[in-house]
Amino acid sequence: MKTQIFIGVFIVIMLALCKPEESEKAAKSEFASVSQVDSGKAVAVMLTAYRTTLVADGKDNTHLRVAVTDSAGREITTASNNIKIYFDGDARITGTRDGKSLSTARDTTGREYLKYRLEDGQAWLIFQAGKEPDKIKVEVRSESLWTGSHEIHTIPASTELLVPEPGQIKPNDKQIEKMIGADISFLPQFENRGRRYYENGIEKDPVKILADHGFNYIRLRLFVNPEKENGYSPGRGFCGLEYTLRMAQRIKDADMKLLLNFHYSDYWADPQQQNKPAAWESLDFESLKDTMKTYTASVLRALTAQGTPADMVQIGNEINHGLLWPDGHISKPDQLAELLKAGVEGVKMVDEEIPVMMHVALGGQNEEAVFWYNNMIARGVEFSIMGISYYPRWHGTLDDLKNNLTDLVSRYKKPVNVVEYSDFREEVHQIVFNLPHDRGEGTCIWEPIGFRGDLFDREGNVIEGMKLYDKLSDRYL
Repeated sequence: MKTQIFIGVFIVIMLALCKPEESEKAAKSEFASVSQVDSGKAVAVMLTAYRTTLVADGKDNTHLRVAVTDSAGREITTASNNIKIYFDGDARITGTRDGKSLSTARDTTGREYLKYRLEDGQAWLIFQAGKEPDKIKVEVRSESLWTGSHEIHTIPASTELLVPEPGQIKPNDKQIEKMIGADISFLPQFENRGRRYYENGIEKDPVKILADHGFNYIRLRLFVNPEKENGYSPGRGFCGLEYTLRMAQRIKDADMKLLLNFHYSDYWADPQQQNKPAAWESLDFESLKDTMKTYTASVLRALTAQGTPADMVQIGNEINHGLLWPDGHISKPDQLAELLKAGVEGVKMVDEEIPVMMHVALGGQNEEAVFWYNNMIARGVEFSIMGISYYPRWHGTLDDLKNNLTDLVSRYKKPVNVVEYSDFREEVHQIVFNLPHDRGEGTCIWEPIGFRGDLFDREGNVIEGMKLYDKLSDRYL
């Protein structure tokens, strides 16, 4: 009997020792079957900075996660690639999450880098801010693979960081339709080059093709003066107001809705660049706020006068590091909040019922997303819906995305939209449309109308990938 008891206890102990490792492996990713592969040919470095805004106090830090992916964007879990980590600025990498150090070397140009070897397909590095506010570009290279990169901004240690009072957490009070959308702002440029679109051998407006396959929203980016010499479209003005009005008419003719994405720049605005339009550069801060408000209102009035009003508005594009630099940089959160409120006021001047989105490029970076929304909500910025970009090469795993969105909708009582994505299309929809309290409002794929978008081939014919959106529309709208 004692022997049997001993054997039983021994088995229980062994199972207890083995199960955590086994369950840990099994729990690595809920989406492992689509996002991971045991082996394969690596083509790109995946670099996730879990915070891209740090306090320059010499102590604040974040994790950098490095993996390599195959041509389908799947992480190779057994990869052991040698990696080189380059960065410039007042910061340092102190080691790895499990306490290992990194060695230093120099390349053929004499530039210093840190070197490390992936273990079980990944590396977790600790990035620590220095004491001087800075913009630090981090690059991770491995042989001939596409480089992974991030820009991390460190802000003054004196910056006042705020958390909203309970009364400032206000549920959305606007009617927002569930969305399966597409940003097709490149379309006029494609068509100008002679590109045409076909379904079953018949030429059709691609806007109408998308509508026929379940898309109900189109997102358009808008630049202030893109025709300027240093603008997005010198001499032509693509993605300016004139082209936006034309596209808005096509969208409404297809019985779809319009999400207007104000960049508040003559050129691309994203976390690495948020430059003022040339015409606004000399304005003082009060004039800048007033101009932003009146410009926003004037654009929306032009759309309304044409009979094609915007159905939702973004005040800025991927603004986790702010907008209208330097005045609205994240290191000046009070001024950033004032500019965002000016944009919101411009919307309300035209129609108080238009839902307003605040869009950050932080798909899987929960701590940073909370930092941003906390500081803006606590400073009185009001909006209807949170917008998130999700590109796995920069924004983490599908599990990171799910965890982030689940926390955000519960924490702020507002809906969320993955307003830019490209990879893992079915899984992104699965995550968004199954969030708690039915607060996942939708998605918007970025520029799917090129031949690499998997909806049309090189000749503009509808291809097999379009069928997914028929299914997604039937399932979620």
